[in-house]
Amino acid sequence: MSGDRGTDAVLCSAKGCRAPARWALVWNNPKLHTPDREKVWTACDEHREQLAHHLAVRSFLRRVDPLA
Repeated sequence: MSGDRGTDAVLCSAKGCRAPARWALVWNNPKLHTPDREKVWTACDEHREQLAHHLAVRSFLRRVDPLA
């Protein structure tokens, strides 16, 4: 189908956002996960800071990487 983004487009993890993700927010909840376990939320430019802040205030955020 012409103009279709396809099914492999990674979308932002922010609630209700359908924008393409450009960032990987890598986190871990030490109360639930082993230290080597890494979870990932994805974020568009608009929601990167908001999602990173949400994880950081809980001491879950490990790093923010550009999405490959």
